[in-house]
Amino acid sequence: MSTNQNRVAVVTGGSRGIGRAVAERLAADGQHVVIAYAGNDVEAKSAVAAIEKAGGRAGAIQADVADEKAVSRLFDTAEQWFGRVDVVVNAAGIMILRPVAQLDLNEFDRMHRTNVRGTFVVAREAVGRLREGGAIITFSTSVTRLNLPTYAAYAASKAAVEALVPILAKEMRGRDITVNAVAPGPTATALFLDGKSEDLIEHIASQNPMQRLGRPEDIAEVTSLLAGPGRWINGQTIYVNGGAA
Repeated sequence: MSTNQNRVAVVTGGSRGIGRAVAERLAADGQHVVIAYAGNDVEAKSAVAAIEKAGGRAGAIQADVADEKAVSRLFDTAEQWFGRVDVVVNAAGIMILRPVAQLDLNEFDRMHRTNVRGTFVVAREAVGRLREGGAIITFSTSVTRLNLPTYAAYAASKAAVEALVPILAKEMRGRDITVNAVAPGPTATALFLDGKSEDLIEHIASQNPMQRLGRPEDIAEVTSLLAGPGRWINGQTIYVNGGAA
């Protein structure tokens, strides 16, 4: 039996892109999945329907990850539906790309509210809810190493996530709860592809030794490991980028 079998996972940002691929992979592994989404009911229902069609169990609830009351309700709902929470994957995030001199501070604050505060709020709630043997998985980005122009504010928000991970892992001492971050490279999602020319996409894809963009399923595969059998990986940021950085 898979070590993911019969576990219960909360996946924020689970209605689209990498988050949806993670939700579908964990469900395929045998986990019951609760998808938290920001506001698109259609996408959330589609994600749940896809999991159920494949034989999994899932539900979706709208929640602002930066709102502690909403996050508390999210975990309450997961426990009401499935009895417990074993795994938390915080894939919710916002990416706004501007040079430092051109980024509006309201955009900066909005991005950091979701990416930093949201990660902290979800992690704080998870600490009090997860059972022994659980896992907390956050999301960073390989851009923290690539140093690309226009990514400064986004990379800074994700660097904060990376700083949180090893400290929280140590705070979980004695509870058999792992804490890790996944840091994808360029991945073929709507968020990444939007507004980019074919030439630019091909150029970015050529930068790693595999000479392609990542697929959401590539990221979900690593998340699946951390969410179940990868018990000796703890306090780490795993760069999942085909060797780009």
